[in-house]
Amino acid sequence: MRTSPDPSNPAKGDAVDAARRAGQGKTFGVAAAAYERGRPPYPQAAIDWLVPATAVDVVDLGAGTGKFTRQLLAPNRNVVAIDPDAEMLAELRRVVPGVRTEVGSAEALPLADSSVDVITVAQAWHWVDLDRAVPEVARVLRPGGQLGLVWNVRDESAEWVAELSMVIHQGGSQELTERDPIVGTPFAPLERQTFSWTHTVSTDAFRDMVASRSYVIVLPPDEREQVINDTMRVALHAQPDSNVIKIPYVTYAYRTQVAGVE
Repeated sequence: MRTSPDPSNPAKGDAVDAARRAGQGKTFGVAAAAYERGRPPYPQAAIDWLVPATAVDVVDLGAGTGKFTRQLLAPNRNVVAIDPDAEMLAELRRVVPGVRTEVGSAEALPLADSSVDVITVAQAWHWVDLDRAVPEVARVLRPGGQLGLVWNVRDESAEWVAELSMVIHQGGSQELTERDPIVGTPFAPLERQTFSWTHTVSTDAFRDMVASRSYVIVLPPDEREQVINDTMRVALHAQPDSNVIKIPYVTYAYRTQVAGVE
């Protein structure tokens, strides 16, 4: 798969430095409110494909502020949101009250063996240490349990969106990748579906979307503001007659079960 420079899976990209990824993965808490206001939701069709209707115990891993968590809620379903960043979880509890939250990571889940029907990871699998995370996720899934991975990626087939990505990364880009995510043993080969859709946002929400990117967060304040202002100019030039901004996305969804389980 091709992503925008907001990568859907840099974890396996040969040119991407793992230490830098790990550092950026811990930056979101300082921009939790902007993340909540600016990040898009996910198409319902992707959620329906990733999570069986019969699933009772569902974990949203790397839940952040709960952008995906809230869409998992359903009658007779227990949803737990797990994230390593307490500030992000505090924002999640504010906007999705009543959901159980736990501080934890893919490498160290605060859950019992064989206790979960589905684990979802939205916009976050690229941050994990695969050698530790894969067996840990397998440990907590019940027989027949499912792992679902999902990324919203800006659709750069639109010329202005491709230009937008170039502007966002002028202060220090992450590499592109053509590859699907890696899970591996003991999981079966990944199934994949893609969903094209458009997210309509206010100009303020658009600014927050840019400001909440990990690689924008770490910029010096003056450079960060310059990047945000430049992206606004690109978006408003492309859509001059609107008081909202319509951003095309492709959602990449993947699912798998522990190998050998039908």
